[in-house]
Amino acid sequence: MDKILVTGGLGFIGSHTVVELQNSGYEVVIIDDLSNSSIDILDRITTITGIRPQFEQLDLKEKTKVSSFFKNHNDIKGIIHFAASKAVGESVENPLMYYENNINTLVYVLQELKKLDHANFIFSSSCTVYGQADELPITENAPVKKAESPYGNTKQIGEEIISDTCKVNPKLKSIALRYFNPIGAHDSANIGELPIGVPQNLVPFITQTAIGLRDQLSVFGNDYPTPDGTCIRDYIHVVDLAKAHVVALERLLQNKNESNYETFNLGTGKGSSVLEVIQSFERVSGQKLNYKIADRRAGDVIAAYADTSKANNELGWKAQLTLDDAMKSAWKWEQNIRKNA
Repeated sequence: MDKILVTGGLGFIGSHTVVELQNSGYEVVIIDDLSNSSIDILDRITTITGIRPQFEQLDLKEKTKVSSFFKNHNDIKGIIHFAASKAVGESVENPLMYYENNINTLVYVLQELKKLDHANFIFSSSCTVYGQADELPITENAPVKKAESPYGNTKQIGEEIISDTCKVNPKLKSIALRYFNPIGAHDSANIGELPIGVPQNLVPFITQTAIGLRDQLSVFGNDYPTPDGTCIRDYIHVVDLAKAHVVALERLLQNKNESNYETFNLGTGKGSSVLEVIQSFERVSGQKLNYKIADRRAGDVIAAYADTSKANNELGWKAQLTLDDAMKSAWKWEQNIRKNA
């Protein structure tokens, strides 16, 4: 049974990926500093899979602790690196925090991987690396433009760091997965997106507004050059996304990768506007949502959705779940956590 390290493994995408890894027979070790997650997610993962992952509370910014962790776990076969701050708006307001948290931690982990005989590394990247793309849908060959936010820039820099490291270290095999917009929750309603404080992402703000935790949802701008004037994104169900990580990991473990650094877009291939997401929620929940149109938000691109043919063809992975599936699961999760709060 291969041992896999998941950094940020109690976060939104990380916890769903841990579940899929365990369901596929991997032994999982989680590192998380609990800055934007909760320790009770460990129990929730255990409830779903029947297996309790190993867990270490560790801040990856502390280099000596990262080093001692790898000394104690030198049998790790693969690393999936989620640990990072992830809110576009917050990164615009506090860029230095984002550079320290997202870049330093990546460097410290890669420095430890240099010491291993073989290392398989999957990086949690983002479609923000493309900025406002010239053409839609966006392929992996689209130019990486100047980032619209410090968050997006940390993903660009992160990819460059990994690519440069792979060039000089043939023992390191890496895949950068460029996510579009992950939403939804596990069908059990045991894990889902649970932001600390005011949500920075659309869907948890929708569900928190519907359940009465927020007074009103703000739609940032309705004057974009899109069919209904609101921004368009490619919203992918988090369970589909989690399964893609397992497939990517297996590609590395089975030496099926074509080079030791590869990139793949992960999305549905379809764009949905903010208003379409709201309509989907209202349709599956039967709730009328209280929302208003507000000013545009700094750092937002107009439209972004994926060309997923590379992931479909080379990874053999395709998103299976719909926008309605995702909204239904997100609402079920929101109701479950508030009921048990």
